[in-house]
Amino acid sequence: MPQHTSLPNSHQHQGRSSHRVIALLNREQVDYLDQLGKDAQFSSGTKLSRTQILAAMVNALRRLNLAGEGVSTAEQFEQRIVDAMMHDHRGSPRQHQPGSSESGSRRRSA
Repeated sequence: MPQHTSLPNSHQHQGRSSHRVIALLNREQVDYLDQLGKDAQFSSGTKLSRTQILAAMVNALRRLNLAGEGVSTAEQFEQRIVDAMMHDHRGSPRQHQPGSSESGSRRRSA
C-alpha cells in the first residue's frame, strides 16, 4: 500500500501529494547524490536533498518522453536514457536501432 506523506512545498509538484518511495542504491550512487546536493549548496547557498534530486531526475526523464517498451534490464534503460539525453542535447537522431544489442561500452562509468 503506497504511503502518502505531506512534505514541504519544495517536494511537491503543482499541488500534487507526495508518495514515499523506498529505493536501494549502492554507496557510490548515494555519494553522488550527496555530492550534487553539496555542489548546489556551495555554489548557490541552498542544499538540494536526495529527494529533490531524485524528483528532478524523474521530471527530466518524463520530459524526454521515454518509454519502457522493449527494455528488459536496468542497463538497457540506462542506455536509452543516455541516448535520449544525447539526442536532446545535440539535436541529432540517436544511434540506437530497435533490436540491436545494448553495448555497455558507450555507457559512462559511475
